[in-house]
Parts: sequence; structure tokens; C-alpha cells
Amino acid sequence: MADAFVDVLEQIPRGLVYVGMGIVLLVFAKFVQDFITPYKIQVQLRTHDNVALALSITGYYLGIVIVFLGAMYQPFGLIVADSSLGFTEAYWEDVLRVLVYTAIGIVVLNVARMIVDRLVLYKFSTEDEIINDQNVGTGAVEAAVYVSVGLVIAGSISGEGGGPETSLAFLALGLAALILYTLFYEFTSSYDLHDEIEKDNAAVGVALAGNLVAIGIVVFKSVFGEFTTWEEGLAGFLIYAVVGFALLFVVRRITDLVLFPKVSVAHELAVDRNLGVAFIVSAMAISVSLILFFAV
Repeated sequence: MADAFVDVLEQIPRGLVYVGMGIVLLVFAKFVQDFITPYKIQVQLRTHDNVALALSITGYYLGIVIVFLGAMYQPFGLIVADSSLGFTEAYWEDVLRVLVYTAIGIVVLNVARMIVDRLVLYKFSTEDEIINDQNVGTGAVEAAVYVSVGLVIAGSISGEGGGPETSLAFLALGLAALILYTLFYEFTSSYDLHDEIEKDNAAVGVALAGNLVAIGIVVFKSVFGEFTTWEEGLAGFLIYAVVGFALLFVVRRITDLVLFPKVSVAHELAVDRNLGVAFIVSAMAISVSLILFFAV
């Protein structure tokens, strides 16, 4: 008992270094976003009370923390496993590695979000919808893009094995999976996704956002862990991607038939703009993807 107490006291200071670094990185991320956006974020949030932008920024910070945790996964596991390490040279090398990986990840997250944005909601300008129209549905989708892209980045940089080339390859594959799933989601929906979101239908935007986070978790699972060979890595990625697409499609149908047997979920989202239903279908999709993550 005494030894365990001492171990905890030794681990807390080392963990607090990561907490402090995480705060610094969030501040850095704020400056990066301020630099690349053509509008004044503080004016939008404080003067115009722009909820759509607030949603997007919420997803941005969550995405950054996810990237940070992905970069921290390997060294932090080493630190916790051996409490005798202390503030050694190896410890500070790990801290520096996490700092560099996350800083690069923040830049990649911003670039990837712009690319995915243009390919996910490709029929209109997301910036115009969020800033000028304060479209909450678009803000929810962009928040989900940040989170799902953050999951892809975290999965591609975590674990052992491989190198920069494997991280970049699986990052590209993960982003492609996110885009393809959105096209698949739109193809299997009975309403025009872009038309509904552009008409300020927040319910449709929230439902899509939940599914984007869900497929992001599946993609994270497919690229997460130790890299062995390209054959195993690519085979695992493809299997998880196909299973994820099929599973989330089945979940949507089960949600429609079991949870709402007397109404159509598509009607509730597209016609009635029912936000309550949108939250429920999002929770179902994310829940199933989490079960897949931990069960397989």
C-alpha cells in the first residue's frame, strides 16, 4: 500500500508536465487558427454570438486533444509502467517527441480539415454557411470533421513500428475513408444531404456529424497500434473500413425499425427537423463504433 502511494506521488509530477504542455499546445492551436482564418473569431463569438462557429471551434479543440493523446500514447505508457524513471533524459526526450508530434499534428489537422470540408460538404461554402448564415448544422458537421480527422491523425502516429512514411500513408487512407463514408451516407439517405443542411436543417447536420465521429472511431481502430508489415496494415485497414461502413448502415436501419417503428427517421430529420431524433441516431452510431473498437 505504501509503495503504491509513493508510485502515485512520483507519477503525478510527470503527468502534470503533460497537462501543462497540453495547455500550451491548445494556446498554440488558437494562434494557428486565428492566423489562417480571414474573419475575427472573437468578434464572431462575442459580438455576433455565433453558435455555429462555437460548435466548430469546440470540435477543433477536441480534435487537438485527441491528436495530443495519440502522440502521448507510446511514451506515456512507458513512463507509467516504470515509476523509477523519474525526470531522466529519456523522459524529456519523450516529452519533446510528444510536443513536436502534436505541433505538427495541429498544422496537419487544419490543412486536412480544409480538404475534407471541401469534399464532405462540397456543394456550398462551409465558411459562408458558418460565418454569414450561422448555420448550426454546418457547424456541427465541421466540428465532427475536426474530431474524426483528429482521430485519424492520432491513430496514424500512435503505437510502435513504422515511421513518417507509414503515418502519412495511413493518414491519407483514413481521410479517404472519411470522405468515402460521407458519399456512402448521402447515397443511402432518402433526402438531399447538402440541400437540407444548406437550408439550415440542424437535425440533418447533427445526424451526419454523429456518423462522421462514428466512422472516425472505426478508422482510428483500423490504423491504431503496432505497425508490422504493409500487407498486414493495409489488410487490417480495409477490413475495418468495410465492416465499419456496413455496420453503421445496419445500425441506421435498426434505429429506424426498432427505436422509431411508427415513424421514419428520414422524415423526422428532413421534414420535421427533429433535433432529438438526430441526437439519438448520433449516439447509436457512436456507441456501436465504440463497442467495435473495444470488442475487436
